[in-house]
Amino acid sequence: MPSDKTIILVTGANSGIGYETVIALSNASPSFHILLGSRSLEKGQQALKNMQETYSSSLKASISVLQIDVTDEKSIQAAKDEIETQFAKLDVLINNAGIIVYEPMDTLSALRQTFEANVFGQVIVTEAVEPLLKKSLKPYLIYVSSGQGSVTTRLDPNNEHRHIRGDPYRMSKSALNMLAACHRYNYAEWGCKVLAFNPGWCVSNLTGEKGREMRIKMGARDPKEPAKALADIVQGKRDDDIEKNGMVDVDGGVLPW
Repeated sequence: MPSDKTIILVTGANSGIGYETVIALSNASPSFHILLGSRSLEKGQQALKNMQETYSSSLKASISVLQIDVTDEKSIQAAKDEIETQFAKLDVLINNAGIIVYEPMDTLSALRQTFEANVFGQVIVTEAVEPLLKKSLKPYLIYVSSGQGSVTTRLDPNNEHRHIRGDPYRMSKSALNMLAACHRYNYAEWGCKVLAFNPGWCVSNLTGEKGREMRIKMGARDPKEPAKALADIVQGKRDDDIEKNGMVDVDGGVLPW
């Protein structure tokens, strides 16, 4: 059934930045319908239950859970079919799902796992829903990237985080930035606003519970901050930054590629 609401899909939304983004979007406007994308249907349903119990008074927009594993083509196609059947379009795709490989393994395995989730999956998800984005009057395509993927910043001697290795993760986010640049060029003819977004260093579950504790101790930012910025982007408040050459930054302006 066609919908007069703005249909927004957030992948990897059962925790972290994705979870907070769903809340921020629902707080922003009753004209939205947010699809909480989760690799596990059970975890997605639990996340939605937690949201409704904690924020029931402030949630304006409707939310539903969509099972989608960005590393599984059958799951992606099934998610696309469900969106098409229910809403006939997609207005906003926030490609947020991603991983950091933090357990010891050989380099090739780390690269394969990282790129599978952080790059290849984003390509396949976007290609699958491209026909639905084309049916939107104001489509947005957002890739949640990282300043860790900036080649310019990596070589900046004044960068306070340049000692951090994480080569597979950095490489995957650089590739994601190029993907965003390619889609920005390729999709311009049908009016899709495409961007790579830097959320900053946030408290998350990406590196397990010990990693989460370390992030908190070292002052990582609350994921509510990039979630609010993403909600602003969807509402058109950062369109000027999108037109600039660089990653749209959580704190305003853009970061260099």
